[in-house]
Amino acid sequence: MKLHLKSLRFLGGFACGAAVSTASCIAAMEMYKKQTLPDTREETVDPSGGIMGRYGFPLTGAEIRYYANHTLSYDQARRTPRWVVEHISSEKLLGNAERKRCRFRPDPNVPVIFSAHNEDYLGSGWSRGHMVPAGDNKFSEQAMAETFYLSNIVPQNLENNAGFWNRLEMYCRDLTKRFQDVWIITGPLILPEVGADGKKIISYKVIGKDDVAVPTHLYKVILAQRKGFPSETLALAAFVVPNRPIGFDHPLTEFQVSLVDLEKMSGLTFFPKVDRTRVPIQNLCNLDSCKLLSSQQFHLYITTRKVGSAGNIFKLDKAMSELKEAGIAPDSYLLKLYADKRKELESKEVSGNTRGH
Repeated sequence: MKLHLKSLRFLGGFACGAAVSTASCIAAMEMYKKQTLPDTREETVDPSGGIMGRYGFPLTGAEIRYYANHTLSYDQARRTPRWVVEHISSEKLLGNAERKRCRFRPDPNVPVIFSAHNEDYLGSGWSRGHMVPAGDNKFSEQAMAETFYLSNIVPQNLENNAGFWNRLEMYCRDLTKRFQDVWIITGPLILPEVGADGKKIISYKVIGKDDVAVPTHLYKVILAQRKGFPSETLALAAFVVPNRPIGFDHPLTEFQVSLVDLEKMSGLTFFPKVDRTRVPIQNLCNLDSCKLLSSQQFHLYITTRKVGSAGNIFKLDKAMSELKEAGIAPDSYLLKLYADKRKELESKEVSGNTRGH
């Protein structure tokens, strides 16, 4: 500061000494001030980005996209969702929507160059895994059909998809019997592994011509609300499940993680409008069972679905044979369903043969 004032006095003395008038002295001083003193005016930020944003900034595709009963953020580079949110209730699980009327197809809301295609999955060894399952949308054909958009799909291990993950989805639906509202956030993760040198590395497979990323893990966050007096109950649980086969000897709680840990893994903040410091959120697995169907219960459930949807006697008997091979005896409900279905199919065959003659 002293150096600045000294320079100012020097120039002032020189200018005023050489000037022929007081006016020229003042002009010289003002010119110097403008050139040397810092500008204390506040800078204004152009919300449009100014010259840098003249032609817009890059679009990531992560912008929120809305559907009949789910909302998602899409990862255009990996051709999979970042996260998908859904809401289910006992009412939404009722209805006549059937998945046999639905077809996997690219999401019309996603630019073609960033979309996965069915051909990417064919012959890849990976199944098309729903993040929001079709079974959560029985109430609406549109809602169910939209779950088949490939923006809601990730490459998933077939056994995991049909087994452990399926049981987890079934548990979520079962929660609607004990909670009025259930919100679920689901998505893929690509987590680091420790290499032979002891250092962490992130690597993942891709499939198809579109290089669809195969996640190493899948996550699911469940927030269940039970209304009551004097206050409501909120219960939450977060799970990270490896994208590989998982047997019946592994309980769901084995894969439970804290919400904070999952947020660190994913880079996402879940349910940001819940004030965690004021609203007491209970551990869902303490409040509820977090218990999946056993092997026997699961096989009975799957066989019941196969029997109910069988289009001919061959498929009907095949479903029952598979159950017998698994060493599981049918319960009374399944036996009655089988008898009624067989009678229905035999009647259709007789009617068809009669018309043929």
